[in-house]
Amino acid sequence: MTAEPDDRSRPAAPVGTPGEVFGAFLKLGLTSFGGPVAHLGYFRDELVERRRWIDEAGYADLVALCQFLPGPASSQVGYALGLLRGGPLGGLAAWCAFTLPSALLLASFAFGAAYLQGPVGAGLVHGLKLVAVAVVAQAVWSMARALAPDRPRAAIALAAVLVVVLFGGAQSQVAAILAGAVAGVGFCRGAGGAPRGRLTFPVSRRAGLVALAAFFILLAGLPLASMATGAHGVALVDAFYRAGALVFGGGHVVLPLLEEGVVRPGWIGPDAFLAGYGAAQAVPGPLFTFAAFLGAAMEPSPSGIVGAALCLAAIFAPGLLLVTGVLPFWDALRARPLAQAAMRGANAAVVGVLASALYSPVWTSAVLSPRDFAVALVGFVLLTVWKCPPWIVVVLTAVGSMGLALI
Repeated sequence: MTAEPDDRSRPAAPVGTPGEVFGAFLKLGLTSFGGPVAHLGYFRDELVERRRWIDEAGYADLVALCQFLPGPASSQVGYALGLLRGGPLGGLAAWCAFTLPSALLLASFAFGAAYLQGPVGAGLVHGLKLVAVAVVAQAVWSMARALAPDRPRAAIALAAVLVVVLFGGAQSQVAAILAGAVAGVGFCRGAGGAPRGRLTFPVSRRAGLVALAAFFILLAGLPLASMATGAHGVALVDAFYRAGALVFGGGHVVLPLLEEGVVRPGWIGPDAFLAGYGAAQAVPGPLFTFAAFLGAAMEPSPSGIVGAALCLAAIFAPGLLLVTGVLPFWDALRARPLAQAAMRGANAAVVGVLASALYSPVWTSAVLSPRDFAVALVGFVLLTVWKCPPWIVVVLTAVGSMGLALI
């Protein structure tokens, strides 16, 4: 008589379809302005509040996990939600739909599309920054009520804010979440029940181990292959893979690594690099799609469409491999009492990290005058009181900002 395998080793069956996932994330990919913190707010509004693909606690746990891992946190969260809803094809559909709109726009800039100039263009870009203020403020408010409802967790959230604001950098964010997890073990035991229901992803443990092995093999093997072959294509993939594998926090944090990898060797000029970075601020979706601009604009071959595709795949691959490798083991871990307490503390710290990001860079780069404050406040009220869909707030805020720029 053979023993039944542990249920936790079995991948879960998807509850949706890849087509449904693609449609939901295409909407997000076209409207999610404001960087990774704002993206998490958009995801929460669309997939937790409206579609109810996952509950608030499960979403917060997933955000905390992806904050621990190197790579683009918002893209990893989106990929994991696609996996949860539609299986492996759902994960691929989520990544493609969320990533390709901004990648295509940035590649088109590299091919000679006109950059936004003049007061109307500047007003549009600034309006999109103000949208991020409203979205992040709503996310902080809602998540604080759900994840820091008592004194110990509120104290952890406040401490996380202080750590990130005073020390800055992606390392301080990771340190704040780690410290929150430790504090949770000490102060948050019994603060809530066990996780409600299972959160099992349709990825087997064997597939997870293969993904983790692939991550480390590529990280160690690509530099050796680049030196052995001398091929520019291999060196290109190596540079972008390392940039995606070695950065915590994603977004703006990856820019120094990219500058080191592509400007210093002379593959692209510093002026073009900065122009592409400026364009990346004006498009929705993940900032990592800046890689598509760089790949398309490079002088050495491969460049153009092939270069854009290579760089885009290389910079996202390590983060997606890591999250695929960790997810099969995560549900069993989060069911343990100590892990639950640690996760409560980590979730409270995530609220603090989001609150610190609301101040810098979101608020400090967007709210520069009383008019800006008024526009951001209107967007916040539309989201929280009137429950307007985020894309409507994006349109209204951008149009309002352009109008003010002409006055």
